[in-house]
Amino acid sequence: MRSLAVSLLLLLGLILSMGLCDPTMTQAVSDQPSVVQSATAEDVPLPLYQPPKKLIPRARVGGGLRGTDGSDPVLVALVPDHVGLTVKKAPVLNWFLSKPTIYPLKFTLIDIRSVAPLYEGLIPTPGQAGVQSINLKDWNLALEPDVQYRWYISAIRNPDSPSQDIVAGGMIERCEFSTCLVEMEVDLSCDRNSIMRNASRGFWYDSMACLCDLINASPSDQGLRRQRAALLNQIGLSKVAEWDLRSIQAPVPPFSSPKK
Repeated sequence: MRSLAVSLLLLLGLILSMGLCDPTMTQAVSDQPSVVQSATAEDVPLPLYQPPKKLIPRARVGGGLRGTDGSDPVLVALVPDHVGLTVKKAPVLNWFLSKPTIYPLKFTLIDIRSVAPLYEGLIPTPGQAGVQSINLKDWNLALEPDVQYRWYISAIRNPDSPSQDIVAGGMIERCEFSTCLVEMEVDLSCDRNSIMRNASRGFWYDSMACLCDLINASPSDQGLRRQRAALLNQIGLSKVAEWDLRSIQAPVPPFSSPKK
């Protein structure tokens, strides 16, 4: 009996030393936050862009400055470095301006089957930095199906020397409507779900244009900002993605162009 009592006392001492009977430990565990948390902006599903099977690489122009003193703006076409797809006859083209500028801005649209531009002319200069857009419908321009086009935004630094222009641009191709709708299942609506679906099916321009429209309507929506940043990161425009995420908070830090 005495040996049994000693054994029980030793066992009790071991339990206490391990803290298994310590009421403070039980309280500490109960005070830990639950693993299941309410949905936040970080929980918003992020779109995944799947490029079309038919790719022409090196289609993007610009995105950084060369040979300037850093006082000039950075222009970036928000496009992948290959021909991007759209289902629309008159799509919206999105681009980024790092800072307000006094330089005149020119928009150029070129049908690659022709030497002369389909359109070339001055456009209004934005009053603030950030993501900008060109709606081809506003300029009475329409894309033919299955034709590739190049487009450019140029900041004219010296009207007498076009080689000094700051240029950004990309390529676009319109998918034949019946092919897109039946074979590629393009989503013609504009909401969070259509952004996900169109990005996964290769329709970069339609997904990005819708996303930019939703952000313009709700600038403080962090979920939408994260979705746009995710798409930009996927095509190598990480600097613009960083700027976009920081712009949720004011004031917006200056944009730093990638080093070449």
